[in-house]
Amino acid sequence: MSRMIFVNFPVSDLPKAMKFYEAIGFTNNPQFTDDSAAAMVLTDVIHVMLLTHDRWQSFTTRPLPAAGSSEVMVCISCDGRDEINQMLDTVAANGGTSDINPVQDHGFMFSRSFTDPDGHVWEAMWMDAAVATGETQASAA
Repeated sequence: MSRMIFVNFPVSDLPKAMKFYEAIGFTNNPQFTDDSAAAMVLTDVIHVMLLTHDRWQSFTTRPLPAAGSSEVMVCISCDGRDEINQMLDTVAANGGTSDINPVQDHGFMFSRSFTDPDGHVWEAMWMDAAVATGETQASAA
């Protein structure tokens, strides 16, 4: 079995967070969802667990991150610039904030960052497959 990634986020409004993640392409797994947590699936191996603050605090005694802080940026690959731009339009239309950092465009690689409604930082990126596999040098892409 492949390793799986479960990213856990504390959220202030579980239904709003679920709606946001569904809008950007995640699906809900009701088997692991209740009134304090929601399992949101992007792929067979990438899942986001949305946890109410009370549920989050049952896992750790560490304080919730302060509003406006950045503890981690989760990066997700996309099939191209158009998919990234569509995703960021959807983010903005569903309670997130687009382009919280400058757009990165290196020709062979393109990325834009955003936050979900609770301020969790994401980056959507694309890289030329020939550069990623080493078939082509970045300067020639």
